[in-house]
Amino acid sequence: MQYDKVCLEVFLEKQSQLFDEPVAENLEEADAFLEDSMAVVKKDMKEVIKYFKDNMDITGMSDEEILEASEVFPLPDGRFLIVEG
Repeated sequence: MQYDKVCLEVFLEKQSQLFDEPVAENLEEADAFLEDSMAVVKKDMKEVIKYFKDNMDITGMSDEEILEASEVFPLPDGRFLIVEG
């Protein structure tokens, strides 16, 4: 998957919400890390919730809690980057 500059910049800036130490220092490293971790970009909240329901045990989690999960990185254009730690 190709990650655009918006995804890479948001991940670089906010990676500490998911990881204790930085996993990437620049856009190239962020791109390589996201590729290796098979991160996905979803176009809206409904797609994020469907992804979580299909791929993770979210028993007892509200939609709001899913969107606030540390794996979810909201992008300024309304999309979401999901990175599994």
